[in-house]
Amino acid sequence: MRALVSVWDKTGIVDFARRLHGCGIELISTGGTKAAIEKAGIPVVAVSDVTGFPEILEGRVKTLHPRIHGGLLARRDESAHMAEIAAHEIEPIDLVVSNLYPFSQVVARPDTSLVDALENIDIGGPSMIRAAAKNFPAVVVVVEPADYEHLAAQIERDGLDGISPARRRALAAKAYAHVSAYDAVVAAYLRDQDEFPGQISVAGDKITELRYGENPHQKAALYRQLSPAGMHGVAKWEILGGKAMSYLNYLDADAAHNVAISFTTPAIAIVKHASPCGIATDATLVNAYEAALASDPVSAFGGILASNREIESDVAELITKHYFEVIVAPSYSDEAKARLSRRKNLRLIVAPAEAGRPSRSLRQLCGAFLVQDVDTGDPENANWTVATKREPTAEERAALAFAWTCVRHVTSNAIVLANGSATVGIGGGQPNRVDAVRIAIERAGHRSTGGALASDAYFPFADNIEVAAAAGIKAIIQPGGSVRDAEVIEVADRAGIAMLFTGTRHFRH
Repeated sequence: MRALVSVWDKTGIVDFARRLHGCGIELISTGGTKAAIEKAGIPVVAVSDVTGFPEILEGRVKTLHPRIHGGLLARRDESAHMAEIAAHEIEPIDLVVSNLYPFSQVVARPDTSLVDALENIDIGGPSMIRAAAKNFPAVVVVVEPADYEHLAAQIERDGLDGISPARRRALAAKAYAHVSAYDAVVAAYLRDQDEFPGQISVAGDKITELRYGENPHQKAALYRQLSPAGMHGVAKWEILGGKAMSYLNYLDADAAHNVAISFTTPAIAIVKHASPCGIATDATLVNAYEAALASDPVSAFGGILASNREIESDVAELITKHYFEVIVAPSYSDEAKARLSRRKNLRLIVAPAEAGRPSRSLRQLCGAFLVQDVDTGDPENANWTVATKREPTAEERAALAFAWTCVRHVTSNAIVLANGSATVGIGGGQPNRVDAVRIAIERAGHRSTGGALASDAYFPFADNIEVAAAAGIKAIIQPGGSVRDAEVIEVADRAGIAMLFTGTRHFRH
């Protein structure tokens, strides 16, 4: 029995090799893997001794040889195959242990050159893995260090031939998934990101299984997206304390984080059931927190809070007076961490506001999926125009700009009411826009007087403006573009409302 061992990730490989040798399996290896096995005093044969040909092109060509691939691909139940490899003095290989160069980690570094990226595209590894997996009835293939212990114990007990056909097939499927995911990352790196290619692949590594999905009867797991962008974001979050995160916790935490990092000034965002219920920015995080909570304290109960600044002790003290499920921030002071950790089930997440967020979003349909560019705000050439007779004041314009940043994070039909740089009422997810306006006004109460209103899409009827005017709204920002724009503007003019048209819509379904 022979095993070909060639891995980039050497976790557990020496112990696995020792146990394979103890079972009488001859080891063949290359490069750094061979050196690690030899250093441990375990006998190992160089691939170049098997092929009779040295490694060339700085190691680019090592295992691409008939003496390797013939030994992997020959069907043991096909006499002609066995006769042919015997005629060429090729011995069968019965086990392949391999994993691939760290391409995704390399290209995730901002300073990675094209030359470095290309050097980290593995050729021999995928070829060996695919060949072994194709011939899985005869060749066992292992790509994950997590499988070493179970497999070694089984070989020690039953021998390599004792690995069942079902187990071999499962390992082969895992091997093809490993190679497929690797190729998907390479393709994503090489393609023009401004184009939608004819074929795309989505790949991920499982980070953890979750207790359940949206509901207890649904299974769920969290995966790290294998792409340069996937090396950032949620997969890089550090959870400091509290009970395990749930499916909905992750959805809401990511939504809150996206809102908070939309602002350059200190900002707090509170999200409940995937929708913001309070957003505020201020010169101090304490003031931003108080304003965000005041937006809708009822909905904020049990919500997720995100900050784009370090949480310090003063903010932490305020947070502990209310019930939140999760806190997301780029960092925490030692005192803040100590204060917040006293809340037994409160999860604290360190989420750096780093670059590298995905430029595309995917949504699964039945038998298909949709892909689109991520909405990161108005395009650079966006041109805001004053549609009404009255122009907004400087204070109103600032409030409108704040509300406009907020509104793209709210489920459409989205309405955001703001006073200064804090929301006071948010309405969204309604089948008609006027209901969303009414909900936002109801939540704002008296705070709607003199406030600024943002709408993610145009107003189809003037009744929206009439409701806003009756609540004391003094400034509105919306895309414009309705066939009834003239009626909407007329009602706004009669009410003395200043209104901006952005020319850009921000639906979020």
